[in-house]
Amino acid sequence: MALFGAMSIAGSGMLAHRKWLDAVSDNISNINTASRTSEDAFKERMVSVQAVDYGQGDGGVQVAGVSFGSGEGRVVYEPDNPLADENGNVKYPDIDLGDQMAELMMAQRGYQANAAVIDRATDAYKAALNLGKG
Repeated sequence: MALFGAMSIAGSGMLAHRKWLDAVSDNISNINTASRTSEDAFKERMVSVQAVDYGQGDGGVQVAGVSFGSGEGRVVYEPDNPLADENGNVKYPDIDLGDQMAELMMAQRGYQANAAVIDRATDAYKAALNLGKG
């Protein structure tokens, strides 16, 4: 694999992890978003990634798509909420904060690992350019 291939693969990994970070942060920021019981709750966003040219040495990954969780949510009794129905219920997303925090850490570490690969490859390329000087 060429030096630039490593940078390209790591760059595609950084992009995929950034999309994952965006989805998780969106889920976390909307975890307490109330809606009417007649409407769907906020739907958890999940990013799917697939390998590109796997085994060729110069592939990487790409975002294959985004899927959404259930809009069913969980019904909570909050009669003082302006969105409450006649029974005093509102709907909240059924998103687990612990799961989202774990995903946030995994996405962050993956992003950092890919950034480190690009940093090391850049250092190696600079060292190779300096070999001829002398």
